[in-house]
Amino acid sequence: MTLKVCTSLLILFLVNSVWTRTVRQVYDELDPEHWSYYTSECPRECFCPPSFPNALYCDNKGLTEIPAIPARIWYLYLQNNLIETISEKSFVNATYLRWINLNKNKITNSGIESGVLSKLKRLLYLFLEDNELEEVPSPLPVGLEQLRLARNRISRIPEGVFSNLENLTMLDLHQNSLLDSALQSDTFQGLNNLMQLNIAKNSLKKMPSSIPANTLQLFLDNNSIEVIPENYFSAIPKVTFLRLNYNKLSDDGIPPNGFNVSSILDLQLSHNQLTKIPPINAHLEHLHLDHNRIKSVNGTQICPVSIAIAEDHGFYGNIPRLRYLRLDGNEIQPPIPLDVMICFRLLQAVVI
Repeated sequence: MTLKVCTSLLILFLVNSVWTRTVRQVYDELDPEHWSYYTSECPRECFCPPSFPNALYCDNKGLTEIPAIPARIWYLYLQNNLIETISEKSFVNATYLRWINLNKNKITNSGIESGVLSKLKRLLYLFLEDNELEEVPSPLPVGLEQLRLARNRISRIPEGVFSNLENLTMLDLHQNSLLDSALQSDTFQGLNNLMQLNIAKNSLKKMPSSIPANTLQLFLDNNSIEVIPENYFSAIPKVTFLRLNYNKLSDDGIPPNGFNVSSILDLQLSHNQLTKIPPINAHLEHLHLDHNRIKSVNGTQICPVSIAIAEDHGFYGNIPRLRYLRLDGNEIQPPIPLDVMICFRLLQAVVI
């Protein structure tokens, strides 16, 4: 019995040790006697934690340029500085970089040396938020998985800039200066594995064309969009989370079954100009319609299945899955009609 317990504890210890090393992502753990070597190699403006030898912390140092990056660095933190340029001399030895955070600096497109980013062959994450970019920088590393460019001055997307980024899963362009003319039919061509596209807080009046087919999350809040084209979502059949808050959508701008899409689980249409609830799909789980002009709710009209089917306790195949409904900020007076509750039997919260 004692032997079995000891064996179990040993196995648990070994599994836990392997898991811990995996989470830390430290592949070559250092002995204390080697710390001095890595400390001497560390740029004097930065901090090199001995327990995380692949990381270099140069954030919040008042830097005006990027120091020479040691070859061993995978994770580079340069946010909250005064950096204006990205030059090749800083990255001559940094051939293993996976992650660069350059948020909140003063980088312009002219300050990025030609080809310097594309030479970082192993780079997976590039953060350039809160800078002074006027267009998406190019060329970019072909292996990128995340590109974050929020809160710049971007009004132009160069032709073909994304064409080779097949691994990109997240593209964040929110709070820039993009007009409809900046998004052409081939702008997102090549982004075959994109899952999240954020173009919120720009100056769009139309739904962007040719969204990558695998997109799961599409964020278009705080634009001036008035119309949803007929069958728009048939081209993005996997879209699950759709945000169109703070636009100019009216009842006339939405096709009869514009949002009756089985893939959409979370639909946000807050702060628009709707006077009625648009038709929804039985698969929808969260619906945000607050701060519109809706005056009443009719459960028979909005129920995605017939009320008779919804009343049948034994029929679960098509029972509406709506769990959260937000209607505050409209002209609706409580209580919620009984037929709404009969239809949406899974409702857990109604805000009115």
